[in-house]
Amino acid sequence: MKVRAKFKVQKLSIVAQNVPAGKDEKGVRQYVDGRLYTIHASPVYGNGDPNHENTKFWEATPNGNLELGMINEETAKLFEIGKEYYVDLSDAP
Repeated sequence: MKVRAKFKVQKLSIVAQNVPAGKDEKGVRQYVDGRLYTIHASPVYGNGDPNHENTKFWEATPNGNLELGMINEETAKLFEIGKEYYVDLSDAP
């Protein structure tokens, strides 16, 4: 199975949160103060042109939300508010 969706980033948020910082000498996971970056996106919508790609995606996925949280700031910087991204879903082995 493979499904492709198209989402538009609506909001980027940053919150203070404990993040993993490895393990101590006894193997106990340690945490430090950090940040959680979250991308909030929704499906693209039709623009009135039946041949436009976004209209076709809208007809297939008219509702939903996508939130991706990460602790890596460099990865979070790859996403921009207002920009559209493909999301590919397929069966995992």
